[in-house]
Amino acid sequence: MAKKRDPARPSARTRIFATASDLFYRKGIRAVGIDAIAAQADTTKMSLYRSFPSKDELVAEWLRDHDAKFWRTWDAMSQKYLDKPRKQLQAAFALLAKHVADPSARGCPMANAAVEITQKDHPARKVIEAHKAKLRARLSRLCEQTGAREPALLADELFLLMEGAQVSTVLGVRIPAQSVARPAEALIDSHLAAKRRA
Repeated sequence: MAKKRDPARPSARTRIFATASDLFYRKGIRAVGIDAIAAQADTTKMSLYRSFPSKDELVAEWLRDHDAKFWRTWDAMSQKYLDKPRKQLQAAFALLAKHVADPSARGCPMANAAVEITQKDHPARKVIEAHKAKLRARLSRLCEQTGAREPALLADELFLLMEGAQVSTVLGVRIPAQSVARPAEALIDSHLAAKRRA
């Protein structure tokens, strides 16, 4: 007699995805094999490959999910400060400071994955590049709306500040990263002051 499935238990696909997402973020993509994911998800390799055609596709799906969650959080924050671009920038850096202060944080999943995935045709590579391009474009638009004298330059500087804060947590240097909002504020101030002097 076939064993009845517990309706309260997540599906094999859900367990596989949640397990892989956790392991990829905590341990890295290359350090985690299909066998380890299947075992921790309490399923089989066959079940995993029925849900995801390859490990590469599983990685890409993990990053697509991260991208969607990231922008939902950003958009919810933006809604609080409509027509206040500087407040949106401040809130974005406050969120970042909160993230990097979390002891379980291991930086940005996109940047971490980019270090491990160098093949241009990897399905996750497009996800990573599109995410970072969208982040840069969003910063650029907000910087233009603040009235900064050189909005593209300010966006580049803020983008690099964000990336640096994330990377420093991977390196175990959390204290400077937790103060990331302060230099962001100083950069914005300096660009707006330059506009007033012009």
